[in-house]
Amino acid sequence: MPSLRDLGLSEYEARSYRSLLQTGPTTAKELSRTSEVPMGRIYDVLNGLEQHSLVRSQSAGRPKKYVAVEPEVALDRLLEAKKRELDEQAKQYEEVVDTLVDDIDTGEPVDDQFWTAAIGPDETLELQLERISAAETELIYVAGSPASEIDLQSVSDRVTETLEAALKRGVDIDLLVTPELVCDLPDQSAEQYHSRLTQYDNFEVRMLDSVDGTFTLIDGVEVCIAVPNPLDPTESFAMINLKDQPFAADIREEFTPRWERAEPLDL
Repeated sequence: MPSLRDLGLSEYEARSYRSLLQTGPTTAKELSRTSEVPMGRIYDVLNGLEQHSLVRSQSAGRPKKYVAVEPEVALDRLLEAKKRELDEQAKQYEEVVDTLVDDIDTGEPVDDQFWTAAIGPDETLELQLERISAAETELIYVAGSPASEIDLQSVSDRVTETLEAALKRGVDIDLLVTPELVCDLPDQSAEQYHSRLTQYDNFEVRMLDSVDGTFTLIDGVEVCIAVPNPLDPTESFAMINLKDQPFAADIREEFTPRWERAEPLDL
């Protein structure tokens, strides 16, 4: 059950504030009695409530009296304070990430071959987006098989967002698609690609009939190959991720003449 402690108050502060709402203006001694907060702690508790701007004090007379602000005002102030605290924490985490990005050294590129695979549409998409996010200089995205519709339609928002982030990092992206895929692409998805991606000079999309399969070539050393479901080619079954520079070079060699024959496309 939610409580004032969820908004940053201590147990004693929450208890004292609730008691003040019941008693009205009262002294610290009386508040200690009604709230069951030890007398040795009551002044620290009241100081804390004043710092939160949840109580007002009247010091003209003796003994000093305290009164609680209205609950609606108090809750708004606690909420705003919590938001500022969370915003500050978020900034601190962002600074930590920025520092670690420069601090963590992956070392020299390793020439050893490495491969992994993801099974199922969700896992396949996550691997695809992860590897796109890892691109540093160049991304070749070929969407030719029927299963590529899963990537470009059902999850177009996430794909577009990830591609746009890569473009902002300065990654050159070449997208090669089939006429069939362009025709099947929903108007909303096409509009997103046009409005969010084609504005970048480092993005180009072309169309070609003779394109089979779906794959992504990353920085010239890594390839993600989509594997359609053998029982339903329109569904994505798996994705194989290979880090193999010679194989990636072969893929590029096959891609280049097709890219040169392809027609520019304005999505």
